[in-house]
Amino acid sequence: EGQLVESGGGSVQSGGSLRLSCDVSGYFYGGYCMGWFRQGIREEREPVATLNTGSGNANYADSVKGRFTIPYGPGKNSLALKLRSLKPDDSALYYCARAACSPRGDPHITATKYTAWGQGTQVTVSS
Repeated sequence: EGQLVESGGGSVQSGGSLRLSCDVSGYFYGGYCMGWFRQGIREEREPVATLNTGSGNANYADSVKGRFTIPYGPGKNSLALKLRSLKPDDSALYYCARAACSPRGDPHITATKYTAWGQGTQVTVSS
């Protein structure tokens, strides 16, 4: 499996925007689910947004719906996550992950389904 390298994190004020990027070595569209997860201090890792790269179906956590977007772009070797209207509760280490999955249907949302992970990129939102 290829490596996943996240970038784009940083410190912003509440209401600000960021664009995270996950560079993936090797083509991944069509046979994988890709996901963005986050883990805050003293918190469990939680799914933020996941994408079935075969079907194009995406799933978002209720807490980020309408604010975060995971673009669907076959032919690219990177996966983005657009974050807007950021809140202090969004502060966390954001991870990119990949899982084998059927090219049809919805993406996996459970972290245990994902077998390849990046090192994470930190997002800090101040009030």
